[in-house]
Amino acid sequence: GIYNGCRVSVMGSGMGMPSMGIYSYELYNVYDVDNIIRIGSAGAFDDDLNLMDIVLGMGSCTDSNFAAQYNLPGIYAPIADFTLLKTAYDVAEEKHFSVKVGNVLASDVFYNDDTTVNDRWKKMGVLAVDMESAALYMTAARCRKHALTILTISDHLYRGEKLSAQERQTGFTNMMETALETAVRLQNNRQMEDL
Repeated sequence: GIYNGCRVSVMGSGMGMPSMGIYSYELYNVYDVDNIIRIGSAGAFDDDLNLMDIVLGMGSCTDSNFAAQYNLPGIYAPIADFTLLKTAYDVAEEKHFSVKVGNVLASDVFYNDDTTVNDRWKKMGVLAVDMESAALYMTAARCRKHALTILTISDHLYRGEKLSAQERQTGFTNMMETALETAVRLQNNRQMEDL
C-alpha cells in the first residue's frame, strides 16, 4: 500500500523463530526486500518499562539454537541495523512516545517450567522478551540485509500487569506509526541519495 506517499508492504510473519526465519529469508532472497521492520508485542523485564511503552531491540539474546545452522566457531550476537534503529528512535522521540532502546530476548518458550529464567535475563539488563527478533537479525545478517524489531509492552512479567484483548487490538498505534514513519524516512533518504 501507500503511506504518506511511499510504497510500503505489510505482512504477517507467523509466531516464533522458525516462522520468522522462513518469512524473512524468503522476503530477502526471493522478493529482494532490503529492509524488514518487525512490530509485535513483548513482555517486560525492566522495572522502568510500562504497558504500551515502545522497545527498540538493539540486540537480541536468545535461548534458541537458531545460529547452529551457520556452524560458527563461537556465539553470534544478533543486532539491529543502526540506520533503522536510529531512524526509529528519532521518530519515536519526535512524536513524544515512551521509547527505550536495548537488548531483548527472543525465546523459544512461552510457558517456561523454570520460573527463575526471567530473573537471570533481567540481571543482564535485558529489557523485554519476544519470540522472533533473534531469528530476524540473524537472517538479515546472513543475507546481508537490514532489520529492526519494534515492540510494544503488552505484559509486565514482574508486576503482573497486562493489556486487555481490546487494548491489544487497538493500542499498538504508536508502534505502528513509528515503523511506518521509519520506512517513509528511509525511502525519502534513498531518493535524495539517488539525486
